[in-house]
Order: sequence, then C-alpha cells, then structure tokens
Amino acid sequence: MVENEEKDQNENIKTDSSSDQTCSICEGQGCECAQSDDNQKNIDKEEEHNSEENNNTEENKLEEEIEVVKEEKIRLLAEMENLRKRFEREKVETIKFGSINLARDILSLADNLERALSALPEKEEYSQNIKNLVEGLNMVLKEFKNILERHGVKKIEAMDKKFDHNFHQAMMEVEREDIEEGTVVQEVQSGYIMHDRLLRAAMVGVSKKPANNSDNDENNKTNEDKPKKSKL
Repeated sequence: MVENEEKDQNENIKTDSSSDQTCSICEGQGCECAQSDDNQKNIDKEEEHNSEENNNTEENKLEEEIEVVKEEKIRLLAEMENLRKRFEREKVETIKFGSINLARDILSLADNLERALSALPEKEEYSQNIKNLVEGLNMVLKEFKNILERHGVKKIEAMDKKFDHNFHQAMMEVEREDIEEGTVVQEVQSGYIMHDRLLRAAMVGVSKKPANNSDNDENNKTNEDKPKKSKL
C-alpha cells in the first residue's frame, strides 16, 4: 500500500512538472503566459508603428521647412540681383547725366554767339580787324559745339523737318503755300539732346496753309454750286 501511494505521488509530480514545461515552451495554446506574450508583441508593434509615423511626420515637416527656406533664399537672391541691376543702372545714368544741369546752363553761351554772328550783315565790307574777330568767334563757336558733342550733347536738326512735339516747341505759325503744313520753317532757338534725353526743346515756327486761298477755294465751290441765272 505504501509503495502504491509513493508511485501515485511521483506520477502527480511528473504531471505537474510536465505541465510546467509545456507552459514554458508552448505559445498560443491558450495559457495566460502565451496571451501576455501576444499582448506584449502587439504593444511593441503598435509602438513601432507609432514611432515610424512620428518619424515620417517629422521628416515631412523637415522637408517642408527645407522647401520654405529654399524659396526664401531664391526670392532673396532675386531681390539682391534686382537691387544690383538697379544700382548699376543708376550708376550709369549718374555718370551720363550728372552734368545735365551744367550743360543746360551753358547753352546760352552758344545762343549768344550764334545771335551775334547772325546779326552781322553778310554783304557788307568789313575791315581786316573785324574779319579776324568774326573768324575768331566762329572758331570759338565751333570748338564749343565740339566740346558739347564729346560730352554727349548734340544739336537737334529742326529746319525742314516735320514738327515733333517730343523735340520741338511751336512758337508761331508761318503761312507757306509751297511747303507742306506742319513743317518747321523757322528756328527761333536751337534745341539740344544729351545721350538721347531731351536737354532743351527747339523753339520753332511751323508752316501752315494760307487762309485766303482756302477761303477763295470755298467761295469758288459755293459759286459753282449756285444755279446760273438765265438771260432774258
């Protein structure tokens, strides 16, 4: 009897040990240890997935910030290039037109020389001293115009040209039948340009058709249109 009881106890111990071994090595057989391992794995997977999403979100944010920085850099470079071009343009204009006020003021010297020379009668006989003086004034006027041209100042050729309000200033109208209407026939004061910029407009007289001829033409037309009276 005692031997049988010892055998039963030994078998119970073996079954308990076998059950413990099965619990330690089997997974997914419905025991509590297997369920806890599955739960832990799911939690680990979720944490890994969340960490990947967070990493992706951070990468997207970083890429967006990089794009914004690139756009700002490109815009800043474009603004700097525009500023550089404007500065170069202003620098060139300053060099070209920095003396425009001085050039405009000294034009009166050329006007006075031209008026003095044009006031001399051409057919009158002068003494040798007067001739030398006139020749000297012509040389001074010529040298003065050459100096102006070297600095970009040129005279506007107005005579016999079509009136242009960009370069001419009409001071009077001159009746001329032999010239097309709107042509410059008289130059009161010379005009000048400086590097394609108007320095001073030319004061001119512009041709127009005589009014009498137009009135006569209208009267002739009205007379022709009137019915002729028959003689009795």
